[in-house]
Amino acid sequence: MTTLNISLPDPMKAFIEAQVQSGAYASASDYVRALVREAQKRQAQEDLETQLLTALDSNDFAEMTPDMFERIRERIRRRHQVGKTP
Repeated sequence: MTTLNISLPDPMKAFIEAQVQSGAYASASDYVRALVREAQKRQAQEDLETQLLTALDSNDFAEMTPDMFERIRERIRRRHQVGKTP
């Protein structure tokens, strides 16, 4: 694992420390990692929606089947697994 130093205003630092103190996270690093994972999930969802809309606009098929949807989702999941920590 690598280290990243960031600068935060005092109120943000206090907020993160409060999250850790609440017991929800083991450390400030755990809290930041959780935020990044959620951002990655949002990005993956946006990418999926973009791909689906592009596919629908292409008229390559008349109807989106559950199988087609699942194949697209799986491709998005695989792309976004790169760089994630377990």
